[in-house]
Amino acid sequence: MEWYSIQNIDTVDSPALLVYKEKMLANIQSALTRMHHQTERIRPHVKTNKTPEVCKAMMEAGITQFKCATIAEAEMLAQLNAPDILLAYQPVGPKIQRWVALQQQHPQCIFACLTDNIVTAKEIAAAHAKANISAQLYIDVNNGMNRTGTPVATVPELLLQLLQVNNLTVMGLHVYDGHIRKQSFEERKQESDAAFAPVAAMQRALQEQYQIPLPIVAGGSTTFAAHAQRKNVVCSPGTFIFWDAGYQQLMPEEPFQWAAVLITRVISIIDAQTITTDLGHKSVAAENPFPRVVLLNAADARPVAQSEEHLVLKVADATAYTPGQVLYAIPIHICPTVALYNSLQVVDNNAVTTSWKVIARDRSITI
Repeated sequence: MEWYSIQNIDTVDSPALLVYKEKMLANIQSALTRMHHQTERIRPHVKTNKTPEVCKAMMEAGITQFKCATIAEAEMLAQLNAPDILLAYQPVGPKIQRWVALQQQHPQCIFACLTDNIVTAKEIAAAHAKANISAQLYIDVNNGMNRTGTPVATVPELLLQLLQVNNLTVMGLHVYDGHIRKQSFEERKQESDAAFAPVAAMQRALQEQYQIPLPIVAGGSTTFAAHAQRKNVVCSPGTFIFWDAGYQQLMPEEPFQWAAVLITRVISIIDAQTITTDLGHKSVAAENPFPRVVLLNAADARPVAQSEEHLVLKVADATAYTPGQVLYAIPIHICPTVALYNSLQVVDNNAVTTSWKVIARDRSITI
């Protein structure tokens, strides 16, 4: 039996996303080993898993601080009494009030969010003041991602402005360098080092000037190994928890294992070299070009078309497949794939034993 094969597969409808608990727990330990078990230096991003039981497993391993992308993900963490929650996003509009309301409901947690401009920061601080709570912000630094953040050169000016705002505490700096995706670790580390050097120099100068700590939360999955080697930098990988085929292809040297597997069934035999399965757009992240999955037990299959409920595959010999046959697949991108499922089917000892609800796939839980 292959490692991914499920003994009670006939009880699991498809498409489904299986989570192999033992491998997931091993991935947590691999991440902690990379950090020399300095749990104060790791802040996992929960956008990948969005699931309370997964976050609880990280907490049981000693992890106390987390990063998230949505208020729903933050609320999920707060419901678990996660001690320290960073919303790696700058709330604007109604999100500011939702963010404040979440903190009012969960005073037991430490909350912080990002900012990259003084206008939004003042709005955040004012909303917190009305609720009689203090706003805690990290400055979002753009060191090459060019998605959000203020350029490194303008951080000193923004910090000076923020320090003059009432009811606001600057907690540190946030740097995400997901644009660094070179094929070899040496190349990624070299590019990461070059992009991070001016951030580190600026941090040292500002800490000396203002005599305040400005810890740095840095990186994601592609630069985790590089940032883990820096002293006093908090790392925030997310995909490590489940891993995926995309990162396995990019970073085969990483110690993480595939812990999330899709199952799909053959639903039609079209001709001598074409079959169709039930793995449509609604079942696997479709933002990447083909192939969007790596099929574990159909190495000859090549995706050629996909619609909402169908994935059409070219195969060497369609007579090797039968309607109802189960295929196992690793998604190229696991994070948005998880968000397509209401629940994860949990595998223990080669059998699905329970399910975990993906409660933070929704934009809102209660707030």
